[in-house]
Amino acid sequence: MNDKYPSFASEERNIRLGLSSDEFNPFNMKNVHYSAWPVLLVNYNMSPDKCMKEENIMLSLQIPGPTQCGNNIDVYLEPLIEDLIDL
Repeated sequence: MNDKYPSFASEERNIRLGLSSDEFNPFNMKNVHYSAWPVLLVNYNMSPDKCMKEENIMLSLQIPGPTQCGNNIDVYLEPLIEDLIDL
């Protein structure tokens, strides 16, 4: 990141975020075909011992559905990306 975008890396006020998502069954039953996809943001501007603590990980959105979101995840992420650009 620093090598590819040196102007971004040189500005201390820029925020580096990590985005992750994973499917889980909210009802914890194997015979129910329903899933949820939480999308989490991690702020990498903090020290490693702080950025991975539960209180510093942000649940930015929850994608509900009977099945996985597949290639349509960009539809759900678009409002999040627009908000981050505005910020």
